[in-house]
Amino acid sequence: MTLPVSSTFELRGRVAAIAGGYGVIGSAIAHGLARAGARIAIIGRRPDIAQREAEAIAREGAQALGVAADVLERNQVQRACEKIVGEWGRVDILVNAAGGNVPGARSDTISVFAIRPEAFEEVLRLNLHGTVIPTMVVAEQMARQGSGSIVNISSMASLRALSGVMGYSIAKAGIDNFTRWLAVDLARRHGDGVRVNAIAPGFFVTKQNRAVMLNEDGSYTERAKAVIRQTPMGRLGRAEELVGAVHWLCSDAASFVTGTVIPVDGGFSVFSGV
Repeated sequence: MTLPVSSTFELRGRVAAIAGGYGVIGSAIAHGLARAGARIAIIGRRPDIAQREAEAIAREGAQALGVAADVLERNQVQRACEKIVGEWGRVDILVNAAGGNVPGARSDTISVFAIRPEAFEEVLRLNLHGTVIPTMVVAEQMARQGSGSIVNISSMASLRALSGVMGYSIAKAGIDNFTRWLAVDLARRHGDGVRVNAIAPGFFVTKQNRAVMLNEDGSYTERAKAVIRQTPMGRLGRAEELVGAVHWLCSDAASFVTGTVIPVDGGFSVFSGV
């Protein structure tokens, strides 16, 4: 029997773990999936902030749980996964929203040759390892269940050369490759129930890039103006505009979709500038 289109987007009762769920992007996705009916586990290093975010979601009528874990520490992530499974019996969705750039790894005002190897290593670990480690833990649980959807957060920096962000770009390109590789491996080994995809956001104002995109008076910096000139829609994105793509990828409406990296960028990635 063919189900109505609306029912294939249903997330009611599913369990979604959001790593980095109290950042700007992670929070928007967490609240969006909660409104779609999912139970939400907020995973982050700061238990107080994770719990506060979970309480904010609960006030909107959804079930939510704050779980403390550093995404770079496998043992902590494993305990977090066990806590979620102990509470709700399974994990149906993982969104890897932890990450961001590292000030010492930027080369906006210095030569790229002046970037310290330690800063490069830090940004690589935060973004790439901080996606791989939670995925390895939660995907194993999903494989046992026979179902699950993983959504990674890529970036325009993985698709096009953006000045000043070498390490971040390399890390996000690694996430793209990891997404495709793991999608193939899980489907071949565990069947069609466990899927891995990513979204590639365009330009949004977050805690990490606020000083790069906005002046103290709230006006756009020259870099933000350059981004907007290159974006056909003529503006920056709003975090809630990422929710629709993530919701789709997590739902049965995307049951034959795996290994994709979907831009949500106002056309930035396809515009030649001419």
